[in-house]
Amino acid sequence: MAGENQTHTMEFVLLGFSHGQPFLFVLFLAIYLATLLGNSAILALVSLDPHLHSPMYFFLSHLSCLDICYSSVTVPKILANALRPQATISYHGCLAQMFFLMGCAGAECALLAVMAYDRYAAICQPLRYTHAMSRGVCVVAAASCWLWGMLDSAVHTLLASRLSFCGAAQLQHIFCDVPPLLRAACSNTRPSEVALHAASVFVGLSPFMLVVVSYLRILATVLGMPVATGRHKAFSTCSAHLLVVALYFVTANLNYNRPSSGYSPAADTLVSALYCIVTPMLNPLIYSLRNQEVRGALRKAV
Repeated sequence: MAGENQTHTMEFVLLGFSHGQPFLFVLFLAIYLATLLGNSAILALVSLDPHLHSPMYFFLSHLSCLDICYSSVTVPKILANALRPQATISYHGCLAQMFFLMGCAGAECALLAVMAYDRYAAICQPLRYTHAMSRGVCVVAAASCWLWGMLDSAVHTLLASRLSFCGAAQLQHIFCDVPPLLRAACSNTRPSEVALHAASVFVGLSPFMLVVVSYLRILATVLGMPVATGRHKAFSTCSAHLLVVALYFVTANLNYNRPSSGYSPAADTLVSALYCIVTPMLNPLIYSLRNQEVRGALRKAV
């Protein structure tokens, strides 16, 4: 019966849009173009400037790739729906969108943890840094982050494909994600809920704890430095990453671990937009303003 119900679900109606909204179209288009421009600029600077050919900026280029993917998974469909009388997405398109969105989320969590370890190795173990973060190690670490995210996403997508939806399939959202799909399903959602909670611990909380431990060690090392200029340089290389970590993990936690009581569809849509649409636009801006080497490379390029 579940399989029969699911077969009849050809598309979802996205209730985040009440009708054609030109203002939302212009807003999301501006955010998307800024995201593409900012992250493409980071990729170009890291590729062209020899001073940025280091592990830290190698991982930053992967972060920019992830941010471009984040936006490209959701925003083009949002732009198409913003001007339509009724916003819809096909069933298979919804699953594909969710797969790539969750894949990027898992990969970014792992990548931010790897970037924190890179800063720990550079500041706390400078003599071993070249060996610990060799080119081969960096490539394997980056590839593992992408693979980790895709494997996690495959589990959520497989479980979501087993859900059935009764009557008109409606999502209180502007794109497809696990929480709105679970709320719309009329079949047993327990396996998907367990997987989502497990991912919150292993894919979200564990990398965050690695970031916290790394920066506690960095803080202890920096405070023990006898020269103030050394402390300032160490803090300047870490501040941008800390801002990105705080922005990403706070919005991700709100998106996937919202309390069931007092649920507001409008608030949920806003949090999701901050998490996977606005944050990718802010990341290159944060690195451009807070990182001296990126600012220097940008000035030379201009």
